[in-house]
Amino acid sequence: MCNNNNKMASGKFGLNVKKDKVNSTEANKTEFSVKEKCRKLQKKLKKTDKKKTESSSKEKTIWWNQCSSLSEIDQYLWMVGGSAGALALTGVAAASAFYLSTRPKPEKPLVTLHEQSLLEPGPEMVRVSKFYKEAKNGRFLRYLHEDTRTLYETFRRGVKESNNGNCLGWREGPNKPYVWQTYNETLLRAKNFGSGLICQGLTPGQGTFVGIYAQNCPEWIMAEQAAYCYSMVIVPLYDTLGANACAFIINQTEMTVVVCEDDKKANLLLDQSPRCLRKLITIKEVSPSTHQRAKSRGVEIVKFSDVEIQGAHKDHPCVPPKPENLCTICYTSGTTGMPKGVMLTHENVVASMCSVIMQLGEHRPTKHDVMISFLPLAHMLERCCENALYMVGGAVGFYNGDIRRLGEDLTALKPTMMPAVPRLLNRLYDKAQSEISNSKIKKLLFNMALSAKESELKRGIIRGDSIWDKLVFRKVREGMGGRLRIVVVGSAPLAGNVLTFARCALGCLIVEGYGQTECTAPVTLTVQGDHVPEHVGPPVACCKVKLVDVPEMEYYAAQGQGEVCVQGANVFKGYFKEPDKTRQVIDQDGWHHTGDVGKWLPNGTLKIIDRRKHIFKLSQGEYIVPEKIENIYIRSQYVEQVFVHGESLKSCVVAIIVPDVDVVKCWALENGIQGTFSKLCDDERVKKMILDDMLQWGRNAGLKTFEQVKDIYLHPDPFSVQNGLLTPTMKAKRPEIRNYFKPQIDDMYNKLE
Repeated sequence: MCNNNNKMASGKFGLNVKKDKVNSTEANKTEFSVKEKCRKLQKKLKKTDKKKTESSSKEKTIWWNQCSSLSEIDQYLWMVGGSAGALALTGVAAASAFYLSTRPKPEKPLVTLHEQSLLEPGPEMVRVSKFYKEAKNGRFLRYLHEDTRTLYETFRRGVKESNNGNCLGWREGPNKPYVWQTYNETLLRAKNFGSGLICQGLTPGQGTFVGIYAQNCPEWIMAEQAAYCYSMVIVPLYDTLGANACAFIINQTEMTVVVCEDDKKANLLLDQSPRCLRKLITIKEVSPSTHQRAKSRGVEIVKFSDVEIQGAHKDHPCVPPKPENLCTICYTSGTTGMPKGVMLTHENVVASMCSVIMQLGEHRPTKHDVMISFLPLAHMLERCCENALYMVGGAVGFYNGDIRRLGEDLTALKPTMMPAVPRLLNRLYDKAQSEISNSKIKKLLFNMALSAKESELKRGIIRGDSIWDKLVFRKVREGMGGRLRIVVVGSAPLAGNVLTFARCALGCLIVEGYGQTECTAPVTLTVQGDHVPEHVGPPVACCKVKLVDVPEMEYYAAQGQGEVCVQGANVFKGYFKEPDKTRQVIDQDGWHHTGDVGKWLPNGTLKIIDRRKHIFKLSQGEYIVPEKIENIYIRSQYVEQVFVHGESLKSCVVAIIVPDVDVVKCWALENGIQGTFSKLCDDERVKKMILDDMLQWGRNAGLKTFEQVKDIYLHPDPFSVQNGLLTPTMKAKRPEIRNYFKPQIDDMYNKLE
């Protein structure tokens, strides 16, 4: 036993003595006891003492202390379980040393987190970016490279940066890998297609509008770049606009050519084919009957590939655009009336892209990045993200077109970056919660992991290789491909707990932005190192932001609250052919009034707290802001969706409620109430329970008596894009909802009277 102890002591503590001791053979270690080793060390110290100066006295003290420890270790070894215990201590010491040498280092924020934006001198309290030095002098970031100021030039820069690397990727079927088209191939095909458009009778220049009606695909990007080769303007169309709106857009822009995806979309356009429409260029094959139908309406159908071939033969010279030229007219779906065409220039888009790239710092996209494309290219968030990646030479892989199989695409592509919307992250969070709900052990581990990762976030540590990532969050990360390093979230508010969960589980940088189509997507963006959720960050470098009074809602800029107004290189030029509507939102000083109400936080970041529009006055003269009330009632666990309604001839407000199916069914089961979900919605006991809970939330939030709903109607089916009650960006279409539920609203008011 004594020999074993000496052997263990030598193996453990010999590491701390001298390098030549570590290199001794195992046989020698067993020959000497701890006391013999101590004597050798004492002799060595005597020899070295003659050679060293007086400054080495501290080192001798360390050696003597070690000798003392070594000589005493025998008598204490039994306390740690003998040889096995000493081995365990060795493991702990080694693990501790490994952790200390490899522990993650906090990332240094690019700006001071308690002061993230600059306040311009003056009474308007305008805030600007701290990322751009010239912002304090009233200038805006417009580009990063002198020779890269249009989307025509950004793509060509990407060709050089990538060294002809992968550009566009797609899958040719389920369980198939991604196949790739290089930058040179993409550029050549785009140039050929643009030349083919000239052959089809289009004229180069700003007067030519080319429609694109397709899901995200390589041809979408090639058609876009083809138009830029000849200074044409892209006008995206999308399903949720509807046939009427698509016909309106084609008429307003006087488009003669639309690039169309397939037979179904071609027929949708032919349903209300405007007279100006002359050609449909189809990406996929269409049926002979569709050809005949188009011919009867004076529309010719041409294959995308045939236009490419035709253009390659003619090879018309390019007519590159200028920064101030329009690149797109992006029609917003709007909640009332026909959509409005937002006119955006090349400078608008490049300024937005470059501002975000600058603010991302060391996390900025590079040629090594791969992005998944699944958000609609018809909207500016996706367009800006993709064009930013093309500028640096990165690769973009397109999803299969079925959002239900997005997980398969993520697994196959393994993207490193992606734009996202709150809806996606909410599903991720809900799925994680459902998996742990039935197991106390899983819930305990999940909460421990979340707490540990959140504490790292607070220290500025972003990583996906901790023990918690391997034990708890591995499936979440692998479900998103396993390689994500940056996610950009926009389009709608994101709950703080969901954002924190996503940051912990995915182990990557997640930034949240606020913006509008009219501002070419971003206005503000959160910064690296700021882990606090529920704000949208400071202004980006291409614009400045101020708040203006909204007296009817009691918001005042002097108190740091008011309508968000934006001025800068990213602000649109106006609504196409609608100068009156343009003047309603852009004032004489060039400030765009967004209609959103914001609040400056003490650290110079913006928080969106309300919406100026949709205000009505009750019969007693009190103003009602329905969205403010809805944002409070939606906090009830029983409420999935809510629509608050009031009228100027009525003295109170009522609401349409879509209850949460699972929560309501669970409550009904616990209270002995049976029936289908539709029957539960008709049950007065269920209605009373939900109304009481909503009113309690209203009281807690400080709603005035006239702001509280007096009656509710429970509807079993959710508002959706498909039933026409939501916009593609998931905003309520208030007139449509009001008309849809008019009988129920009238009935509630009749009962109240």
